[in-house]
Amino acid sequence: MTQPTTIRRDHLHIALQLAAQGLPVLPLRAGKIPFGNCPACRDNACGGRPNMRTPGPCQCPRPCHAWAAATTDPATLTGPAWSSSWKQAAAVAWHPGGFGLTVVDLDHADAVTWARRTLPATRTVPTTRGEHWIYRGVMPSVNAVRDGVDIKSTMVYARWLGPGTGTMTVLPDAVRALIVKKPSPVRPVIAPVPAGGRECRHRTPAYLERGIAMAEQRITAATSGVHATVYRTFLAVLSAHGRCGCLTDTHAARLFAAAQTKGESPRHCADAWSNARTALGM
Repeated sequence: MTQPTTIRRDHLHIALQLAAQGLPVLPLRAGKIPFGNCPACRDNACGGRPNMRTPGPCQCPRPCHAWAAATTDPATLTGPAWSSSWKQAAAVAWHPGGFGLTVVDLDHADAVTWARRTLPATRTVPTTRGEHWIYRGVMPSVNAVRDGVDIKSTMVYARWLGPGTGTMTVLPDAVRALIVKKPSPVRPVIAPVPAGGRECRHRTPAYLERGIAMAEQRITAATSGVHATVYRTFLAVLSAHGRCGCLTDTHAARLFAAAQTKGESPRHCADAWSNARTALGM
């Protein structure tokens, strides 16, 4: 596959090539803003939120905004919703998680230097200011995991800048570990030992696992008021388990992942977690 040019008439051709390989793609207008992929949402007429990570509030049969607009269907790519979009398009975007990949977006030279010292080598793509490092595997997407480093995988789109060079390797634990640095870990609190010298019940693996699983289920089952549900669930988990030092970054990451599958952004998750801790005086 050749490196794409910036000539607008080539964007649809590139998108069709990528879609034929299984990569979900969509057109981007200037400013990296996506187009909706149905006629009712053309030019954001339905009131959707094309800059957001989540689909808009329209009543389409399927999500058609932002990352959710990405598709491999040539009929959609060439259909009436995008017939004029490709003429206006400034770039092609793709959904990494939809193809089982993760992009480590390195936004400046210092971030690239850090990656070369820290992460396993993989396929790299030059960007305007840095590089995209592409790994096989999927994980939650989080921005600013460190200075100049974003994780793009599920529920996001990335600008297509070419196939890159090098051999793609499996997503390493070093990348997965980046997202558990946010939110900040719950500060351990030394709990008094109950009478009889037994361990705190919160440290019992089955008790804690059941609590986290129930919290995940509560978030996943929400059909409305997702943001409020996430906050109340975080509040309940921290109230039950947060003062004994039994919660770990892994537990928090599981709850964040459940919230993000319902459309919550990493920032909303972090804010809800922080607000819940503040409400509990933690």
